[in-house]
Parts: sequence; structure tokens; C-alpha cells
Amino acid sequence: MIIGLMLVFSLGACAPKQTVLDSGPVVKAPVDGAVCEPGSIQASGDPDVPSEDVSSLDETPGQDSSPLTAEEQEALNTRLDINIDMDDSDREIVEQYFKYFTHSRREVFERYLERAELYLPYARKVFKDKGLPDEVVYLAFVESGFNPNAYSRAGAAGMWQFMPYTGRKYGLKYDWWIDERRDPFKATHAAADYLNKLYADFGDWYLAIAAYNAGEGKIGRAMKGTGAESFFELTQKNDQLSHKAQLRQETRHYVPKFLAIVKIMRNLEKLGFKPISLDCGVELAEMRVKGGTDLLALSESCGLEWKTFSSYNPAFSRQVSPPDHDATIYLPAKQLAAASTFVASSKSRPYAGWKSYSIKSGDSWYRISRKFNVPVTVLKSVNKNSSNVLRVGQLVMIPGGGSSSAVAWDMSRAKTRSIAQKRSNYRVQTGDTLSAISRETGVSLQTLMEANGLTAKSMLKVGQKLYVPDNSFKKTVASRKQAEEVKKSIVYSVRRGESLWSIARKFGVSHQDVMRWNQLDKQSQLHPGDQIKLFVN
Repeated sequence: MIIGLMLVFSLGACAPKQTVLDSGPVVKAPVDGAVCEPGSIQASGDPDVPSEDVSSLDETPGQDSSPLTAEEQEALNTRLDINIDMDDSDREIVEQYFKYFTHSRREVFERYLERAELYLPYARKVFKDKGLPDEVVYLAFVESGFNPNAYSRAGAAGMWQFMPYTGRKYGLKYDWWIDERRDPFKATHAAADYLNKLYADFGDWYLAIAAYNAGEGKIGRAMKGTGAESFFELTQKNDQLSHKAQLRQETRHYVPKFLAIVKIMRNLEKLGFKPISLDCGVELAEMRVKGGTDLLALSESCGLEWKTFSSYNPAFSRQVSPPDHDATIYLPAKQLAAASTFVASSKSRPYAGWKSYSIKSGDSWYRISRKFNVPVTVLKSVNKNSSNVLRVGQLVMIPGGGSSSAVAWDMSRAKTRSIAQKRSNYRVQTGDTLSAISRETGVSLQTLMEANGLTAKSMLKVGQKLYVPDNSFKKTVASRKQAEEVKKSIVYSVRRGESLWSIARKFGVSHQDVMRWNQLDKQSQLHPGDQIKLFVN
């Protein structure tokens, strides 16, 4: 029996295609090896395939004084569906972003267009069905370059860059098991709903778009403080606001960047870009699976490698679906029958992709949690055991395991970790991360991971021993401590809405240093009135 609802997607046509149970808009996913497959579409759940940081999208284009061709000038002058009322300085910013994506970063925009082939037709239909102007869908270029695996250092994720709170508010689940902000189809519906809400708030699409970036509270307060009635009037009066209330440059440039991209999209062929193809990829089918479904075994039953399955389903962070609720998966339509047979069988939920662990003397949920990097609440949930009492010899299931080859690879990594601990020359401190250690030592992240049998998603523990080639980290720590001695130490009182990242950015220090100075970790919660120590110039 097929579990849940099946919808078949087709990228080339926006009209719903009937199936046995229902109908739905379509998507085409890349075929392995296909010419049009964007290389940066990666599996967010795969610990060895890093997501793409979108911080580069916030780059400010330099002054490009090169003249525009006649075709470029004509494209830049394209009239848009949404009225524009801006002054010469705003037009100059639009032109700089136009040149940025057509001149200096042309190859970047070409990569965006390749990814957009997979999702833009579907997103257009969703936005049209929900009554949004056609042009607003291009906001995904500004947010992520149409990358469902994109993330920001502020904590936003997915093609539409939802923060966790806003994502949950618009129906996107986010926990240890799954991050539906990375589901390009569900996130597109959420983005359309959120943008409609913002337009209802401000009655102006450019203000709504700015609020998507800065938050409706920030834009609302700025409008009230300046008396402005439009986005460009607001940017022109921005200096009337107090320093704290002023819009950041990122927000002031957000709409001009969007406008530049819309003008480019209206004139792709005229500007020499390859038109978006509607024939690239394979049809994907959508189906629901029960909680706790073994996704690794499901993908194998369909003849799909895990990496391929993950590229279709970037929302899953584990090889098992969340145990406490049904979930949506996407797979090639031709694999639908095999998947349905597997899901209806008794093999779908025995957790073949998990590890079985036998309790030893001295074990506790906390100790097992630290050993396997799995939260205690998750361990108890998947084992349906709320008790803190464990018996020697009792078997518990550990999520996140894999096939026999993956287990062999884990054993190899364990051997490497054991050797690394014997050669260790650094003990992990509060706030340390692999990326931070890599940056400070000049040792590549890949070398650091290989030397210690770790992956990009390995969690470091305070006190853990690491081997850093050339012992360069000790030198870095010494110089770092010397640098801190010449800085001024201050005690800062946390304000409402602030986080480790925002405070670090405010004082021009790294959030890893803030964590280390205050013995905090990524899970630490700050509250208004909390006092933290900072070293500043």
C-alpha cells in the first residue's frame, strides 16, 4: 500500500498532471551526469558534502566604470511591472549590480541560472496561484541563487533563507531529523505566504521585499521614524534615523539588487545568457512515508545511491525519517512503484541503516549521547524509552548509521581518531570548531579532518584531543592570548533580540571567541540582562 499522498511533478509544464490520488505541479530533478546538473546541488544530510554559505551573496559590487553596450543599456532601461520611484543614487546602485552580474560575476549568475532550471517553473506557478506579481519570484536569486542547500552565518537556510522561527511559523519543520527550510517545494509555498503577509502589512511590494530581508519590525519602525511612504523614500531619509534604527547597507541594497536581477531575467538572450531550459532532468514524484522509515533502505530498494536520493531530498538530516510524524519524500516517478512496494512491506521500518549498541557497565544516556553525537532526547525518542535506567546488555538503536560499507568506513575513521589522540597536540576548548581551528592554523579543513578521522559535521567536545599537523595550533593559541592581553576587557549586558552572532558582529569579533571567553557553546541561550565578557580594541 502506498503511504500517503502521491503527486507527480513536471518542470516543463505548469498545468497539474492527474494521478490516481490527486494532482500537483511538477518539478524536474537533475539526472546523474546530465549536462544541466548544477554541481552545487548537494545533500545537506550528507556529513561529507558541505552546504553552500551564502555570505558571498551580500558582497557589495565595486565601482565598474566600463561602458554599457547598446543591448545592456536597453536591458537596464526595461520597465518593470511594479512601479519604481527612485533617485539617481538608487539608479546607480541598480546599475552597479546589473554590471556585477553581467560583467565581473557573470559566471556566478550563470550558475544561478542552471540551478533555477530545476525550481523556477514550479516557483512561478506557486507564486501565480497565490496572487503574487510574476517578478517577485526572482527574489530567490537574491536570497540563495536558487540553492536549497544554502545557509547563512546568521542561521537562515534553504532556497528562501528562512530563519528557524519564521520557517516554523509558516509550516516548515526544523529539528535534529529534518530541516524543511531546505525542501525547495515546501519552502516556496512558505515564502509566497510570507511575502503576501508582508505586502498586506505595507501595501507596497518593495517594502515587503525589504522586510523579507530585514524583518517587518525593522522596516515598520524605520517608516514611522522617517514618515516615508515608499522603499526608496525610506533609503533617502535613512540618515534621519538614529544609528541603531538605520537600515543596514545590505537592506538598502537589497531591492536595487533584486531590480537588477529582474532586468537581467527579462533580457537573458539579449545579454548573451543561455535561456533557461525546460527539458533538463527527470520527473519527480512526491509521496508520504511513515515516521521512522529507513530512507537508506528505501533508496536502495529503488536502485538509487544515497547521494542521489539526498540530492532530491535535501531536507533530511538523517538516513531515517523523523520517528514522530509522517514526512514527504521526492524521487523519480519511474521509481515510484518500487518505493511504494518497499514502504508497504515490513522492511520499511526496521532501521536497517541504524546502529545497534549494547549497553556496557557505566553507560548512561548522557555518555551514549556524547559517544555518538546524538541528543539524549532523540535517543530516548527513537528507543521509546523515557526511563533513565539502562541495563547492561540492553540493546539501544543509534540513529545516523549506514550500510555495511559505511560501517567499515566508520571503523577506519575510528582507527584514525585513535592514532590522532595518541599524537594529539591540542585539547579542544569551549567555542572551538573545526573551521575556526583550520582558519587560525592555516591547516586546511580537509587535512585537519583527515588527520583526526572526522567529517565536516563532526561535533567537537570540550577536552577532546586533536592532532594538528606541525603543532601550529599551539603557536596560534599563544599569539591569540597575547593579542587578547592588549585588548580592553568589557562586560556587556545582553539586550532583547541579541544573539552570540549579532553581539560578535557588533563588536567586530568572532562568535567562536565570544563562546570561548564565556565558556558557551552553540546551544547556549542568551537572555536579556545576561552579562558576558568581551575583549575589544
